[in-house]
Amino acid sequence: MTETVSGADWQAWQDSWDRQQEWYMPDREERFRVMLDMVEALVGAAPRVLDLACGTGSISDRLLKRFPEAESVGVDLDPALLAIAEGYFAGDERVRFVRADLKDPSWTARLPHTSYDAVLTATALHWLHTEDLRGLYGQLGTVVRDGGVFMNADHMPEESTPRINAADRAQRHARMDRAKAAGALDWADWWKLAAADPLLAGPTAERFEIYGEHADGDTPSDRWHAQVLRDSGFAEARTVWRSPSDALVLGLK
Repeated sequence: MTETVSGADWQAWQDSWDRQQEWYMPDREERFRVMLDMVEALVGAAPRVLDLACGTGSISDRLLKRFPEAESVGVDLDPALLAIAEGYFAGDERVRFVRADLKDPSWTARLPHTSYDAVLTATALHWLHTEDLRGLYGQLGTVVRDGGVFMNADHMPEESTPRINAADRAQRHARMDRAKAAGALDWADWWKLAAADPLLAGPTAERFEIYGEHADGDTPSDRWHAQVLRDSGFAEARTVWRSPSDALVLGLK
């Protein structure tokens, strides 16, 4: 590992997390841009947003920079990522964070509001298995206001094209290998860095007790996501952005 971050430099931790995520997803900013474009188009430039499985608050960060009058509530279970988020956004009254387990049927009771203009999430819900995700979408059907939106950008491979998928995967991994050889941190390396920091060592140990090394859920297709959203009370649902391996699905209440 060539990167070092230490102490309460929350901007540095936020930047480090972004770089680690971009190692896996070089088009990460593009999906965020499309997500916020659709927020503006459908619910305006001053939305109340629920940043679902928020991590360090990457979506909230981009939301508030683009829409200064927005309000965000971030919810996550990971104590280390929430520590970074809370440190990074300290003093910003437009954002607050809630610790909750999305598998807990009563998690919405912890939220400060009963409805939201938009619920946004990215590269997080693939940690859930299909039935947990179906249940979560059913809950979101009651959290998003009428006319509001839900968007999920995540791994949603197209199962009908195995050769295309294999070629894309090979190319992505070759690029990732070159970047790692040049010093990029992967998931495991980043968490080793967090575990070595005095401020994050405790929360990092706790998060590994919760999740283990990595929680592997399911990655159904974007068509599955759209159909389950319609089944959960969303009037319209479809893909609004796609890469060879990932997609952004939008549900309009």
